Formats: sequence, structure tokens, C-alpha cells
Amino acid sequence: MLPDGDGWVRCDARHEHWGRFGAAGLLLRSEGQVLLQRRAWWTHHGRTWGVPGGARASWESPEEAALREAVEEMRGADHLLGAVEVDRVHCDDHGGWAYWTVIADIATPFAVAARGAETAEMRWVTVADVTRLPLHPGFAASWEAVAS
Repeated sequence: MLPDGDGWVRCDARHEHWGRFGAAGLLLRSEGQVLLQRRAWWTHHGRTWGVPGGARASWESPEEAALREAVEEMRGADHLLGAVEVDRVHCDDHGGWAYWTVIADIATPFAVAARGAETAEMRWVTVADVTRLPLHPGFAASWEAVAS
């Protein structure tokens, strides 16, 4: 079944967000590092770093959406579906729209590269270095909650 969540919506605070049914991303951890995505220059909040993710389909759980989006956005991630262990899901509820960060672990970091035009770069980053990067505003706001 194809995702049906593409589209802009306004939350209760009148901010525009991508994803008719909300959005989800994967914060993948391994050996003191997290896997981050640098968004292409032309995307919303381009050139900023965050987690691979995107619009959630009406029929997907946040975990399903985050894993699907991660596999779509990076080469070398096809094995993720059976290899990650979900720790927890953080919900950033904006009223009428939400972003779910799926926090998961994988035993060993793996080689990864960008797949598709929306992603400029994928990189494993030490937890200590995350806040030294120009972060997507939503990811920056939730970093403390998802990093602990």
C-alpha cells in the first residue's frame, strides 16, 4: 500500500508541517553515536541536520513510518527492518499534528550514504557532537528529550 500522508497541514498554533497524518523519524543509536541526515538545500529547513524521517501514512504506526522513511532515504539501510531494537517513541504533539521520534539501537554502525534528492548527507555523529551541528529546529527542540 502506498503512503497517503504527503501534504502540508497546519497545527493548532497555525504552523505548517509536512505530513497529513503527522510524521516520524528514526534516531538510530550505536556505540555512542547517532545516525543523522543533512537535508538538501531546497527542502524545508534545508542544510540542517536531523533524523531520517517523513510523512506518516494513515495506516502506519510511528515505528513503521520511521523505518520505512529511513530505508527510503539512505543506501545501505535495507537490513534495518529486522536489525533494530526499538527503545521508545517520543511524541512531539503540536495539536492537530505530531512528530514521533523512534529511538532505536543497532549493534554496530554500518556504512550508509544518501539515497534520493531530499538527503544531502548521512553521517554517524557522536552524541557529544550533535549540538555542534546546525540542527533542524524541531530536532533541536526535542534533542534533550530524545537523547536521554
